[in-house]
Amino acid sequence: VEFIERNREQPFFLYFSFHDIHVPRVPHPRFVGATEMGPRGDAIAQLDWATGEVLNALDRLGLADDTLVLFASDNGPVVDDGYQDQAVEKLGDHDPTGGLRGGKYSAFEAGTRTPFIVRWPGRVKPGVSDAIVSQTDLLVSFAALTEQTLADEAGPDSFNVMPALLGQSKEGRKQLVEVSSTVA
Repeated sequence: VEFIERNREQPFFLYFSFHDIHVPRVPHPRFVGATEMGPRGDAIAQLDWATGEVLNALDRLGLADDTLVLFASDNGPVVDDGYQDQAVEKLGDHDPTGGLRGGKYSAFEAGTRTPFIVRWPGRVKPGVSDAIVSQTDLLVSFAALTEQTLADEAGPDSFNVMPALLGQSKEGRKQLVEVSSTVA
């Protein structure tokens, strides 16, 4: 929030990566016990709060309409990742896969269909898209958005999906090949 406040008069790029939900899950003391889901749930509550703080700062400073925010995950859910935090026992009726097959480390849909939210009130209307988008597409898409020229060899697997991200097209990339492997 302080970074946003300091840079509000000029264009800025902020990459805010969360460790909160990865192991070891150690939420800040103010979030310990915030949920009934143990450290995993408390870490997710902390992630939600931190995201809200960033969005609230953009709103408060009048920057939201001119600021593209992406919220994405690098993979699908994992509950039992060898960390002893009772995540499996406390899951209850919650289905983090949304009814899809697989999860993290899997080529099935729950491993590859991940949260990807675009917020840019001045340019993007709220909605849901089925467009296929990969995070590898962000390189070429952002270059197109900012009218930058990339070297010919840059981003060979990246496609301009900015029209899909902006809600101007229902089509992103035509296909996506996902490879999942485990090392024994």
